[in-house]
Amino acid sequence: MRISVIGQAAFGEAAFKRLIADGVEITAVSAPEPRDPSRADALWQAAAATGVPTVDTVALKKAPGQARWKEICGDLTVMVFVTEILPADVLRMPALGTIQYHPSLLPIHRGSSAMNWAIIGGEAETGLTIFWPDRGVDTGPILLQERCPIGPQDTVGSIYFDRLFPMGVDAIAKSVGLVAAGNAPRTEQDHALATYEPPCSDEHAQVRWYEPADRVSALIRGCNPQPGAWTTYVGEKLRIFDCRLTGEQEPGMPGRVLRVDDDGFDVRLNGGVLRVSRVQAAGQRKGSAGEWARLVGLKEGFRFA
Repeated sequence: MRISVIGQAAFGEAAFKRLIADGVEITAVSAPEPRDPSRADALWQAAAATGVPTVDTVALKKAPGQARWKEICGDLTVMVFVTEILPADVLRMPALGTIQYHPSLLPIHRGSSAMNWAIIGGEAETGLTIFWPDRGVDTGPILLQERCPIGPQDTVGSIYFDRLFPMGVDAIAKSVGLVAAGNAPRTEQDHALATYEPPCSDEHAQVRWYEPADRVSALIRGCNPQPGAWTTYVGEKLRIFDCRLTGEQEPGMPGRVLRVDDDGFDVRLNGGVLRVSRVQAAGQRKGSAGEWARLVGLKEGFRFA
């Protein structure tokens, strides 16, 4: 069986290399075409290095790109990490169709920020789905699913890089094998159980210090590393990244700074204390919360609104 790959970035590259290592014949790759050769997409570079023909993913939305893709796509297309909404005709071009990776247990958390919303919602587990895409957004029949826990300190970064990235590469390889063997499932999703959330953005990432401690912690972890949960300090946005929720109970109003030291600062919450260790001030890079506090003169007793 000959396959084609649509994707991008490190995950697309890893899946591509795994399939090559498994002896799969890859006839074509679609990825973002480099505008700057010094910052070429990882999957595009991997394909070029092995002589696999490439097509810009945006070009698949128009007739010339579609015609080229029809010439070179394999018996099956694998979508490994795709941010463009592609025409249904492109998905139907391969004789065996198209399969796609999604970082949630569909039909829960359809949409582009599935990992964010699973953590923000305080869920105990998440996972991945390989499915057969159709005209809807993440609505097609399921081929394979894998589960993983969400720990109390997990962020989007840790869930993705430590679990869903390596699990996803394995699941893609396994799914391609199932299709090649002719026994890949097509289990319809229970659409009555479906959830869909919008892309997680600044609109959703503001810290509301009066909310229960576990919800504040979940929001910050669910926005780390993107878009970054935020509050304000002296009228400027301050993004909070690495943090840890303790079970301590201390008096005071929610949002009040309890302690400041070289490593960070503690904020009183409803039901706990938040230890903040990494932040990003407006116009600056991410850095130590303790260093930021020292530079701006953050004092015990200050209250984030």
